[in-house]
Amino acid sequence: MSKAFAPDAAQPNAAQKVRLDKWLWAARFFKTRSLAKTAIDGGKVHCNGERCKGSREIAAGMTLQIRQGWDERTVVVRGISEQRGGAPQAALLYEETAESIAARERLAAERKAQHLAQGPQNNRPTKQDRRRIHRFKQDLFESQSGS
Repeated sequence: MSKAFAPDAAQPNAAQKVRLDKWLWAARFFKTRSLAKTAIDGGKVHCNGERCKGSREIAAGMTLQIRQGWDERTVVVRGISEQRGGAPQAALLYEETAESIAARERLAAERKAQHLAQGPQNNRPTKQDRRRIHRFKQDLFESQSGS
């Protein structure tokens, strides 16, 4: 028998608090709790603007800055859960700030433009290029041996 996922129904009478690493895992920011803990210990997660530990208890209303790869998200905790649910339920646990969304989109567009400006990275010569190289080397060899 499986338990139903309810973000706010874990402990109705107690003050809702959960460990930061467990919440990041439940909110689907990281695939495992150990990856969440590694990111927290590496300084990739800040709670209310401060570096924190994985054992820190978080509550609704707290602000988290989470860096994953190229992206940095600023989210506000809206719900608490110790259970990992599906993506639609996990999305109910937090709300990303408008500034964070705009900054991520802007940086993604810059990275895309930079990638397009570099042009295609084709390191292997085409058949036509190989023929030109061969002709150049042959002409160079003939001019050196003919002197």
